[in-house]
Formats: sequence, C-alpha cells, structure tokens
Amino acid sequence: MENNTKTILIVDDEKNIVDILSFNLQHEGFSILVAYDGKEGLRLAKEENPDLILLDVMLPYMDGFEVCRNIRDTNKLVPIIMLTAREEESDKVFGLELGADDYIVKPFSVRELIARVRTNLRRSTGFSLPRESEENLVRVGKLAVDEDKMAVFKNDVEVEVSPREFDLIKTLLSQPGKVFSREYLMTEVWKYEFYGDVRAVDVAIRRLREKIEDNPAEPQYIMTKRGAGYYFAAESR
Repeated sequence: MENNTKTILIVDDEKNIVDILSFNLQHEGFSILVAYDGKEGLRLAKEENPDLILLDVMLPYMDGFEVCRNIRDTNKLVPIIMLTAREEESDKVFGLELGADDYIVKPFSVRELIARVRTNLRRSTGFSLPRESEENLVRVGKLAVDEDKMAVFKNDVEVEVSPREFDLIKTLLSQPGKVFSREYLMTEVWKYEFYGDVRAVDVAIRRLREKIEDNPAEPQYIMTKRGAGYYFAAESR
C-alpha cells in the first residue's frame, strides 16, 4: 500500500468512473481530489500540488490536452496519466508530446490503472538538492549524472528532467556505444508493454535531447542508429 499522504487528482467528467477510481484508490491509501471539468482540474493542479494526476482527454470547458499543456508550463515533474476512450495512436502520442508521462485507454482494468499509478509515483520520488561532493557523479562531456539523487547537470547547472527521462538517460549511459532498440527501452524504462506504440520512446528521446543537447537537431550525446534504436555516444565520455 502506498503512503497515504500521496494525493491523486482525478479529472474526469464521468461521475461513475470518478466514483470507481476514488473508491479503489482510497482503499489503497491515497488521498483524492476530484474535478469534473478541465478548468477546475487545472485550478486544483496548480493550487493543491497533487502527487499524481489522472487526466481524461474529453472534458468540458478545456480538454485534457490543454490542461496538460498548462500544467507543464509551471510543473515539469508531477506525473500525468492521460485517460482516453480514443484508440488512435496519434492522440496518445500527442498527449506524450505535451508532457504526459503515461496513458491508459478506457475501458481499463482498475488493477492495471493502480499498477500504473504506483509505477509513476515511484518514478517521481528521489528528487533532492544536488550533493556537494562529486564522488558519485558520472561526468560525460558537459553533462554530469548523479544516479543516487536522480539528477542531471549540464555545465554544472541542474537540468530539470522527469523520472522517466532520468531512467532513459541512465539506461543509455549504462553501456555507451551500445544500441538499444525501442522495444528494449520500452520494456526497461516503461516496465510494461505499451501496446506496441514504441513511438513513445521517440517522443521521450526528443524531449530529453531538447534539455541536454546544445543543438537537438545535431545531437552529440544521444544518437540514433537508423532502423535499430538509440545509443549514448561512447566518445562523449
């Protein structure tokens, strides 16, 4: 059971779904906040600072995509799981591009959703101030990675990365020069089958490059092996 101090914001206009989620998540020890439209969801997300957000796509007043975009303008780290009845891959990838960490398609298993909540909450813990000692820092060119603190630095300035982005760079950095397939990264970093939509990896790689590369269009750290996957440039070490 998760720590009962963790607060989850549910933003969905279907009361029966909200009731089911609220009951089961409270049973798991979570505190619950509820909003039935996008505007109220955005207000609660900004004012109450929840630990995780379950965000429906189709909402009154402001859809989930717009809510997600607005949240990410001020909060880069809170895990956001999109809930959607749409099965088009483009909608799923669009949500990820806006900053969502995960998505689950309705109708879904409550057990699966709780597992996703736990996974994303675990990934969101561990952030703290960088250590003064460099004993456990791995330096790679202009970058420094502290696995214990889940922190990434560029030119000695901390870069704000999500837990999943950190797991991604840590996995690539574990064997510089080795090409990791999208399927392997999906299994290793996402920890479950992503319904075959490995484009989620491409989205995460692009977002990570925008944060750590001097020129994301000509990366020097995270490289692409066309048709095979991604690798961390060995010569950057």
